[in-house]
Amino acid sequence: MTSVLNTPPAVPAHPVRSRFGRRKFDKQPTQPAAVLIAAPMGDPIPKSAVRGALELGGGEPVAVISVARIYGSSLGLPNPGLMPTRKEMNQQKSQVEKAIGAIERGGAVAWGQVAASRKPVKTVAEAARARGVRHVLVVRVEQTKRWR
Repeated sequence: MTSVLNTPPAVPAHPVRSRFGRRKFDKQPTQPAAVLIAAPMGDPIPKSAVRGALELGGGEPVAVISVARIYGSSLGLPNPGLMPTRKEMNQQKSQVEKAIGAIERGGAVAWGQVAASRKPVKTVAEAARARGVRHVLVVRVEQTKRWR
């Protein structure tokens, strides 16, 4: 006579985990916000955008997203030279932190996010959809060169 052991069912591999168990990317933040300030090409966030977001939000939470550009095509081989450098990512983080500080001084709750993407417009749209924002302020300071 054989007995069946009560073993828990096998847990399937998480779809965002890589082969070695590390996460490939973070989950999209979903904290609700009324206004999203987006810098799709990593442009500095001006004070006028922060003031406009505070006016549109009316005291409700404001989210800030800055997108670091990944250069190259999805059809080519992966190349680390096409990814944003550590210096560029730190610059993006400092810009988002400055904007969050200004928003919090204005009396609203703020969340920030730095994303790296080949398609910055799509990334901003996904962030806006996930947070359920009513207004999106897109920051575009000057035309930046596509090479670095």
